Amino acid sequence: MVAQPTSSRNEQPQLLGKDEIAEGTMAFRFEKPPGFDFRPGQSADLTLFNPPETDSGGNTRTFSIASAPFEEKLMFATRMRDTAFKRSMKQIPLGTRVKIDSATGSFTLHKNPAKPAVFLAGGIGITPFLSILRQADHERAPHKLYLFYSNRRPEDVPFLKALGALTMTNTNFRFVGTMTNISNSKSKWGGETGRIDKEMLSRHLSDFRGPIYYIAGPPAMVAGMRKMLAGTDVDEDDIRSEDFAGY
Repeated sequence: MVAQPTSSRNEQPQLLGKDEIAEGTMAFRFEKPPGFDFRPGQSADLTLFNPPETDSGGNTRTFSIASAPFEEKLMFATRMRDTAFKRSMKQIPLGTRVKIDSATGSFTLHKNPAKPAVFLAGGIGITPFLSILRQADHERAPHKLYLFYSNRRPEDVPFLKALGALTMTNTNFRFVGTMTNISNSKSKWGGETGRIDKEMLSRHLSDFRGPIYYIAGPPAMVAGMRKMLAGTDVDEDDIRSEDFAGY
């Protein structure tokens, strides 16, 4: 006999949509459970009931919430690596019910609007920042917001159009995209190229010591950004980071 979920249906949100938002990256949209509250930048555990396949990692994974609190649906986005969990996520049909635990985490926008926020993102590390930026736009937050976003090629960039749209609606937001492997792209790109470094930041920031820095991306990228910022005498207390390891 197949085991059935034990929680009530209201606590088992349905999968409402899924689509490829960049090469090798998918977004999954779910019902928002009643009373589900979260702060932009937080994450939540997602559990699959009786998935098509499983492995030693189990049926639960933690995802940053890519949607903003004001939105009616919950969205998660992930790189589709070749793992049992990711293959199951791609296979499950619309209407499938899952378990989404309460949101957790402190990777959220600071309260003092006098200090700018500088977001340094790599790849799928954009997800918590998208939530923060969309909510800030919705609330007309007074913070100055800078996003430096590194990818290999434009084809690999999730939410590129959405980020561009935010620059049009939020005058406090500046978006700096950069591509590290543009020579292998078929798309046109007029922005920055190369990795995020001190020189790139200095072209767009008037002062290194002042903002709060948020870093999200692959572990090696996060470590490199922390080391780079340390070399600019940024106070360690002004640097916050989250690693996005694949599974």
